[in-house]
Amino acid sequence: MNENNLLAHNPKSFEELKQINQYGAEYWSARDLQPMLGYNHWRSFENSITKAIMSCEKSGNEPVHHFARARKMITLGKGGERDVDDYHLSRFACYLIAQNGDPRKAEIANAQKYFAVQTRRQEVSDILAADMERLEMRKQASEDFRALSGAARDAGVQNKMFGVFHDAGYKGLYGGRGVDDIKKRKNIDRRENLMDRMNATELAANQFRMTQARDKLQKENVRGQEKAIQTHKKVGKEVRDAIKRIGGTMPENIPPAEHIKIIQKRIKGVKPRLQLSEKNGKGLIGGETK
Repeated sequence: MNENNLLAHNPKSFEELKQINQYGAEYWSARDLQPMLGYNHWRSFENSITKAIMSCEKSGNEPVHHFARARKMITLGKGGERDVDDYHLSRFACYLIAQNGDPRKAEIANAQKYFAVQTRRQEVSDILAADMERLEMRKQASEDFRALSGAARDAGVQNKMFGVFHDAGYKGLYGGRGVDDIKKRKNIDRRENLMDRMNATELAANQFRMTQARDKLQKENVRGQEKAIQTHKKVGKEVRDAIKRIGGTMPENIPPAEHIKIIQKRIKGVKPRLQLSEKNGKGLIGGETK
């Protein structure tokens, strides 16, 4: 199990693809973004670009300021080169492409999360941006939980044993403590959902546990209820060992965060905007760069 996978999606990979055009404006090559967003074929990716252009129009912004047709030389397998279609994209265009991409792709999900945080960061304080990041992680954790439950069901875990199955993963990650013991240690009401009180670091560790357990059940074609439960517990322990090796805080020692409903209420008071400011609206023809 690769410890580097514990890290959240690194936005620098997107920022490193940024280029500056003759107007001093930042832009991204669509051909560079295509593999990063999980698209193997240009035609499929171009469909997402077309949808993004339509979204740009509907939001009251000028598509020509954000999507510019271009050409790009690409290297072929045997060392040759070919001139192909491309687009130069503003930051706003990249955001719209992510929003119109296939959400089943992990790369698109990561991009949507990144842009959700970055867009809101421009509108609110850093504190609210951190809230937004945690809220997005909590939503993704719910998706990971459902996906893991589906994999467990396929492996043969019966509905009445789902509590035992999920508790096994917690016991592996939290040094033998199940959900009830974790809540008691952290003084969390037993009626609360444990993940609603996790901070970003603790959520990331649990997301890693769930995604790795799901993949292991599927890739190793695990069959049988007891074997699935033990597999989940083992994965949880491996994640715990990885945290220990890199000197991280053990999850049972992370203080409980304020309830996610408080975060939701705080964020709800700030309206997101699709209409860009005049400077940012210029996009490729001289918008403000970062």
